[in-house]
Amino acid sequence: MTDTPAPEDLLRRHAPQVLGALVRRHGHGWFDAAEDAVQEALLAGAVQWPRDGVPGNPRGWLIRVASRRLTDHIRGEQARRRREETAAAMAARDDFVAPPPGEARAPSEDDTLTLLFLCCHPELSPPSQIALTLRAVGGLTTAEIARACLVPEATLAQRISRAKQRIRKSGARFGPPPDEERPQRLAAVLQVLYLIFNEGHTASSGDRLRRAELSGEAIRLTRAVRDLLPDDGEVAGLLALMLLTDARRAARTGPGGELIPLAEQDRRLWDTEAIAEGVALVSHALQHTDLGPYQVQAAIAAVHDEAPGAEQTDWPQILALYDVLDRFWPSPVVSLNHAVAVAMVRGPRFGLALLDRLADDPHLSGQHRLEATRAHLLEMAGEPEAARTAYRDAARRAASLPERRYLQSRATRLSGPG
Repeated sequence: MTDTPAPEDLLRRHAPQVLGALVRRHGHGWFDAAEDAVQEALLAGAVQWPRDGVPGNPRGWLIRVASRRLTDHIRGEQARRRREETAAAMAARDDFVAPPPGEARAPSEDDTLTLLFLCCHPELSPPSQIALTLRAVGGLTTAEIARACLVPEATLAQRISRAKQRIRKSGARFGPPPDEERPQRLAAVLQVLYLIFNEGHTASSGDRLRRAELSGEAIRLTRAVRDLLPDDGEVAGLLALMLLTDARRAARTGPGGELIPLAEQDRRLWDTEAIAEGVALVSHALQHTDLGPYQVQAAIAAVHDEAPGAEQTDWPQILALYDVLDRFWPSPVVSLNHAVAVAMVRGPRFGLALLDRLADDPHLSGQHRLEATRAHLLEMAGEPEAARTAYRDAARRAASLPERRYLQSRATRLSGPG
């Protein structure tokens, strides 16, 4: 009995299936209303299940409740506007009826991926894609997403509403994208999941280093995609990257919430089960699928996680992997990390020379990461005065309070007596 999922986990697990069932039954034109109906059903379950017990068929229960809410809404709309368009014939009746307890739909019938494609539609901006994904697929409430993203609830609600309107105006239909668009659309889904994870792992602003609710949700959703696409190497690579990165979570902050850099972390606090799962995933993907950037990044994370200590890290292997990333999938962040790897293998002066080439990059200018990296390499090079100045400059640019405090502490450590 201890393996029975908690009501909250069941609610979020079934949210995309319930929404998919309603949209298939009533048509994509009712996506907005269907999503609201699902949220009402989730709220009803959150109130009733802890009190009355989880029903034998949780998904069927949610579908029935959400369907009643949506049917009432549709009838009201039809009565008021005398609409005859209903799209009830878009799917067979069996698509709407939940399977009996103990039976699950085949992966091909799972609507999670279809919903992710819809929520990550190219017409939407990344913030809108993230918000809609967390709401429609993740099952989070508007208030929960707003708190996690440090956005006022009214602003977040408007963002979700505008996203739904853009999807409606774009003419997007509830179904898989055309075959010729699928690789690009799947890449967009993985990018959104990665953005959600990164924001949870290291918050871009605020007084907390991380937002575990976001990183945890990103891992859960990526697992769901992995279940649906078990042979996709990049899906496996992304899940591995998340697990290998999240495995260090307990060691990343001190008692007061202060940031502890990778080299100074107590590796006994790392999650060995997550590391083992991540290593197995990326190892299998590298051997049996086409190479992709998430796999390479996961391989880098695995090298860090498998090192007994910071001094035993295989930096030449990491540099070789960053060489691959920088050659085939270049980006400003990759170039920044590549410079660090070069410094660790060839010396800080070589890394600093690479940083100089990034000084005018519009994606890095004004952000703290470039100056923070420069400060670290200057400290390695034995230039405490220049390093202290760079640390202070980076601290002024950091929007995250824990990162700012860490950078300030590094600058203070390099200050002379008095």
